[in-house]
Amino acid sequence: MPRRTATMLASTLMLIALLCAGVFITVPYSELSPGPTVNTLGDHDGEPVLQISGRKTYPTTGHLNMTTVRVTSADYRMNLVEAVYGWLAHDNKVVPHDTLYPDGKTEEQSTQENAEEFSQSQESAKVAALKELDIPVKSWVIVSTVVKDTPAEGKLHAGDVIKAVDGTTVKAYGDVAKLVTKHKPGDKVVFTIVPAKEQVAAEKEKRTPTVTQDVTITTAKSDDALEDRAIVGISAGTDHTFPFTIDIKLADVGGPSAGLMFALGIVDKLTPGSLTGGTFVAGTGTIDDAGKVGPIGGIEMKTVGARDKGAKFFLTPKDNCATAARDVPDGLTLVKVDTIDDAVKALKDIRGGDTADLPKCTTGK
Repeated sequence: MPRRTATMLASTLMLIALLCAGVFITVPYSELSPGPTVNTLGDHDGEPVLQISGRKTYPTTGHLNMTTVRVTSADYRMNLVEAVYGWLAHDNKVVPHDTLYPDGKTEEQSTQENAEEFSQSQESAKVAALKELDIPVKSWVIVSTVVKDTPAEGKLHAGDVIKAVDGTTVKAYGDVAKLVTKHKPGDKVVFTIVPAKEQVAAEKEKRTPTVTQDVTITTAKSDDALEDRAIVGISAGTDHTFPFTIDIKLADVGGPSAGLMFALGIVDKLTPGSLTGGTFVAGTGTIDDAGKVGPIGGIEMKTVGARDKGAKFFLTPKDNCATAARDVPDGLTLVKVDTIDDAVKALKDIRGGDTADLPKCTTGK
């Protein structure tokens, strides 16, 4: 056999061997890719994403699309060939598996966590939207969860309303931890609460709760504290009563990153005219009750997904701007927002065609 032919054959066989090895060698990585985008002003699976009853709503036009990221499952093991292809692909991103599923977290645990975050983001979106429209929302601090085998177990329950700690009125859920950690482990702390059952009954009967209780709990030392920090074993949160019904219907989506777009969709439906003026706008960002927009993960995948769907403008959390601006999809303008009010003002400029002075994302900040 001629030397050149032998060399080519050997090289081909080696390449085939390497490819075969690459298929069978698994690597500890996962892949992110653009996921579906959904218009919060439209329908999904045959029903409106936003359903509002008990309050006048108005017709809307254009798009306010929330965006998603598709990720490989927790138990999927990527092979070397797939990892290399993902690294080379422009619209995909390969990341360490532990980034998506830390500490051996299962897909079921991740799904449950994402579902809880999604539910909380919906509540915050409603609150932020109504506050933007100066519509009053009643709020109170509650026990969100009680940790098993902690001092609070059996004494406090999820849904209990926390009125005061040691006689000091609780105004925000962050007050609870501050008041408890003033103590040392082993101290007694007194919670003044409205039991969850009484709160539910009062809401149904549209009355002020009349039953309160003082619950005394002996604090313990936090397991993960570097110093003696007192805990009782609860997480506090906020619950709300809305003046009318707002339902968000969107299955198979998790995480908190759609909060901003849900809030804007609600604002649009509750105000005359169109926020977008018929323009295709997409975006992302968490949102809190005060309307503050927070950063999210997978921003590069979301901008690509939005562009592919037809978006012209993308509302981008301020803290994601530098990353997103490094590789902006053609034809897409990244608009920097820090609050829901920023987003509403940007939409006003977009629908008016006054886009020259929009706060655009740059790689510098």
